[in-house]
Order: sequence, then structure tokens, then C-alpha cells
Amino acid sequence: MKKLDNIAISGELPSPKGVALAILEMCRRDDSTAAEIARIAQTDPALAGRLIRQANSAAHGSGRPVASVTEAILRLGLSTVRNLALGFSLVDQYQNGPCEGFDYQTFWSHSLLMGLAMQKVCAMTHAGTADELFACGLLARIGCLGLATAYPSEYTNLLRRQAPGLALTALEQDHLHTDHNELSAALLTEWGVPSALVEPIYHHENPDGSGFSEGSRPYQLVHLFYLAKCIADLGVAVECERNGRTAELLLLGGKIGLNADELGATIDELVRGWREWGELLKVPASALPSFAQMSALHAPRPEDSGSAAALRVLLVDDDATTRAMLEGVLGGALGHSVMCASNAHEAMAVAVEALPQIVITDWMMPGMSGLELSRALRATEWGQTIYLIMLTSVESEDEISEAFEAGVDDFLTKPVNIRTLRARLRAAWHYVQLLEAWERDRAQLKQFAAELAISNRRLEHAAMTDLLTGLPNRRAGMTSLAKAWSAASRSGQPLSVMVLDVDHFKRVNDTYGHAIGDAVLREVAQALLHSARKDDSVCRLGGEEFLMTCQNADLRSALMAAERLRRMVEGLRIAAGNAVIQISISIGIASREAGMSDADALVNAADRALYQAKQSGRNRSCIYVQGQLRTGPR
Repeated sequence: MKKLDNIAISGELPSPKGVALAILEMCRRDDSTAAEIARIAQTDPALAGRLIRQANSAAHGSGRPVASVTEAILRLGLSTVRNLALGFSLVDQYQNGPCEGFDYQTFWSHSLLMGLAMQKVCAMTHAGTADELFACGLLARIGCLGLATAYPSEYTNLLRRQAPGLALTALEQDHLHTDHNELSAALLTEWGVPSALVEPIYHHENPDGSGFSEGSRPYQLVHLFYLAKCIADLGVAVECERNGRTAELLLLGGKIGLNADELGATIDELVRGWREWGELLKVPASALPSFAQMSALHAPRPEDSGSAAALRVLLVDDDATTRAMLEGVLGGALGHSVMCASNAHEAMAVAVEALPQIVITDWMMPGMSGLELSRALRATEWGQTIYLIMLTSVESEDEISEAFEAGVDDFLTKPVNIRTLRARLRAAWHYVQLLEAWERDRAQLKQFAAELAISNRRLEHAAMTDLLTGLPNRRAGMTSLAKAWSAASRSGQPLSVMVLDVDHFKRVNDTYGHAIGDAVLREVAQALLHSARKDDSVCRLGGEEFLMTCQNADLRSALMAAERLRRMVEGLRIAAGNAVIQISISIGIASREAGMSDADALVNAADRALYQAKQSGRNRSCIYVQGQLRTGPR
């Protein structure tokens, strides 16, 4: 990735102004406080309202709603507030601009949905801070706006030359010697977004080419950014393209453990939020059909023939002679299953019951015409895939065009030529066969997506679980601790951890064997689970060492809980053949202090206390307080 100074841009680039710029500069100071930033934010009522709305969003669960800007900033965190203020400022400033070929409204519509999608999928997968990733999703393609702002004339010509299937980045590199992904990364870096987020954003349009190690956090983020982009692409796609985009989304949803129904519910919820935010930011947001409807639209129409086979045909004509003649040909000579109706109203009632594959209808009928019947059928979900043939005595191009616009697939002129009718039905049969094959493929794809979702859930659970004890493993435990640390940072509530170790565990293994040693670890794990509170999380760090994270617990509360746990383990009796083993544990305890930089520092402090407990004779607790170690009674 290039830095902004190394990208040769001759024109002006997007930049925050006013309140957003003041917040950006304030956040660059090491001594800035939430109260100072709140005073600045409150001078812009629109920004203040948006920050409070974001702080009260679904990403924060069922916590107490905030009503003030200061509370919102504390809940969101300074870095998230900086990014949100930056994004909202750019949305307000660049609703239009000098680049004629650049659709500013669609750009922000896409960006808003991508931000909301990134917030949602990250909250579901615990990949990061949802609010911060909302802002990153909102700004992930800011380089497009940057190029349109710096080179309005050149970028207009470039966009008009883009052919279907030709990557926009390739055109940008050829003509401007940079591309929107490079510029996005450079701008976000310039504005203070950490490289851990900028790098996945840079690669998000081609996640498989990122080179990130599979399973790493950058790998997870770049694929989530790609999923969010695909959801946004669906949101701004024209109607005829939506169905084609849903297949890839089903597969991407499966990769994060969502089956077709769960993915559909998630996207429908996102679209509702998109429209609400669109009104707030004055950004267009389309009223989309449900995901289930978009993914169920009929397949592309085939062109031509195949050998005849039995089809369900509805014949609609008010002339009894014509109706009888066609019924005889269709049912008798060609072997199709034929249903008849003498008018359009009767035809609709029959169609609802029988769901015909083909409808052959006269145009001119009393009451409701064949054209109106076509429109009524196409207005239903099941009627969108019917093959419609119109019988008509008119041949003017205008009237035939009107019929096709009403949803007619083919037409026959009266009087009907039997040879021509056979040819039309071969085309209809071919269409029906392709449609049925497409529906089978669609069902298989949904089944595959559901199986993939289940498989990924199982794999994720296995990857986060210690097989011996059934407790979360080190990776899962440290993830829980990191979330608890972030929550404590926002709320100011206390946070404590216990690191505990089974005393003389090697002696147990050497004396009684590894099977008994495994039994000891399982018993200690169960004791941990029974002593933990509802909000506590426990894990096995490895070997005979365990970790308990105690949210909203100060040092005194944690020490009392540790002593209860120590006495519980001391009272265990474990059978080892004819012998009975009594075990004990040593516990190190530490609480979050002002001087601790992150969760690792908190665990290190508890580790020091654990070492002191073992040095003091084992089977005891020791606490870490402001760099001092204090050993509890045995």
C-alpha cells in the first residue's frame, strides 16, 4: 500500500471540515477526553443526534439507552467517534459534485449499506468493534469519491469507457496511475485509521488475493468486508440483476454459519435499517423486496426447442369453437394436460388452483382482456415463471410490443396454424425444462449453503473448545477477555481476572498416570464452572492452567470468589484405583488498573500473583495491587 504522499494526485481530495475536523484533530492528542470531544460534537446537533443513535443501535444489545453525547462517546470509544464524525461529515459535504459521470447518491447509498452490513456481520462473528467497523465500511470505497473529486473530467471519461467485465481498478491504474483501493487506504491511514483495518479494506474487492493467513484476523476481516460489499451491491443493483447476486450471498453467508433463512432475515433487517439511516443522512435507500423474493425470481428465459412432453396448459378463449379445436390438438394430438376457461376471471381462479406451466390466452375477450390477464398473472409470485402465449389477430408492431411489455413470452396469430403451434410449444417445453433444472440447482444450492453453515458452526465450536475439559480454549478465553476489556473501557466498570494452576500436577501424572491427570483437570474444570457467576467466563489456558474473567468485579469480590473456588477444589476427592487423591490450586488475581495498557497486561499481572502464590507454599491466593503482591491466608 502507498502512503498519501506517494500517490501523485494533482487535484483536491475529500477532507473533513468544521466540527468533524476539530474532532479529528482533538483525537490525535494523547490527552483528549470524552468531555472535551462531547463539547465540540454538541455544536453540531445533527452529528450529536447521529452519535447517540449509533450508541443506542442494536450492536450494543440490551444495555441502558444513552441520552447525552458524552455517554454516547464513552460507549462508542474515541477512535470510533473519530471515524463516525469523519464519515458523516463527508456524506454531508459530497452529496453532489463536479464529476458528471460519478453517481454521488448511489455511491453514498452503497457505502451506507456496506457500513451497516459490516456492523451487523462483525457483531454476529465477534470480529471486532461493530461501531468502528460500521465507520470503516462506510468509508471503505472513499477512494472512488477521491478520484471523482480530484479528476472530475478524467474520471467521467474513464467511467464511461468501462465495459462490462472490465475491472475499474485496471482502468484507473492505466489512466490515473493509481486506483480507488490505493487511495482509500492512503486516505484512511492519513485520517488515523489503524493499519489492522486499513489492510483488509485495501484488499476487500479481491479477498482471495490478499495473501492473509487463513484463520487470521485480517483474513476474517477481509472476507467480511467482501460480504458487506456484496450485500451493498445487491441493495443498489437494478431489478434484473438482483436474483443473480443472491446465489453468491448464499455461499458467503454459509461461510459465516448462516443458512438461507438466517441470511435472508439478516439482509431484510439491514435493508430496514438502511432506509432509516438513509432518511437521517438524506441518502437514497431503495425499498427492496424480501431476500426470499429476490432469490426466488424466475430464471433467464431459454431460446428454443426440445422434444414434446406432457405439460400443464391453461387455455383461455371466449370462443367455444376455437377453444374446442385447440383443446383437441393440445390434449389429444400432443398429449398435454389441458385446462380450459372461457374468460380471464375464470382463468385466474383455475390458475390459482392448478398452477399451469403454460397459459395460452386470447387477446380480445369481454370484461378482462388477455393483456390484463397477463399483467395479473405476472403480479403474483407463482405467475412470474408461467410461459405466456397470446392469441391475436392483430399484427401491428406497437400492439405486439405492448403485449411483450405486459409479460407475454410469445404470440400466435389467428387463425391458429397447427404446425406453428407445435413449434411454439417446443420452445415452451424447452423453457419449462430449463426452469425446472434451475429450480433443482437452486434447491441444491440452498441445501449446500445450509450444510456449509452447520459445518462452519461445528468447526468454529471445535476451534474454540478444549477437547479434554469441554471448556473454551485459550483462543476463546482471550477473545472473551478482550471483549470484557473493551466493555470495561467504555463503561468504567471494574474487571478482574484469576489465573489458577493445579498444584503438583506433574507429580500426579508421574505417580498415577495421564488418565488420572486428565480426570483431575476435568474435575477442576467442573469446579470452575460451578463457581462462576452468570457474567464470568472461564477457559483452559493450557496444561494445568486456567483463566476466569470476572466482569463487574473489583479486587475484593474476586478474592472472595477465588477463596471459595480454592476451598471447593481442596474438598475434591478423586479416585485413582485403590487410592484417593486430594488436590489443591494456587490462584493469582489482578484487577484492571489505570496503568494497564491492554488485557494482556492484566493477565501478566495475575500471572505474577500466581507465581507468588506458588512461591509462598501453594494452595493459596495472591493479589496484584499497583505493582505490589499480597498473599492471602491458606
